[in-house]
Amino acid sequence: MTSPIRRAPRSFCPIATTLEFVGDRWTLVIIRDLLNGKRRFSEFLGSPERITTNILTGRLADMERDGLIEKTAYQTRPLRHEYRLTARGAALLPVLQEMCLWANRFWPQTWRPPESFMERRID
Repeated sequence: MTSPIRRAPRSFCPIATTLEFVGDRWTLVIIRDLLNGKRRFSEFLGSPERITTNILTGRLADMERDGLIEKTAYQTRPLRHEYRLTARGAALLPVLQEMCLWANRFWPQTWRPPESFMERRID
């Protein structure tokens, strides 16, 4: 799979490059939701973080362009889409699992992720 770049990278550091794609406030939350079975726009809006429709629309477009998700129409009138992770997007699962462990360790009041999420492996 090719490596789409939205703009010239700030550096070739792998951390900086990763942040170019997932370093905003919402992308990893959307990936979390996709990993947990959400597929439709309205389902993302129901998440506790309360993303606004205009931000969600923009993030989904960015994520599709960057090869993290793909969309398919499930309804034509009006046109509505479902979203699924690509292999590139699904490969972020261990990153999210480690973020959960880190947050739970240093901020014990954070939610404990479901065991099904923490035990899941990339296919």
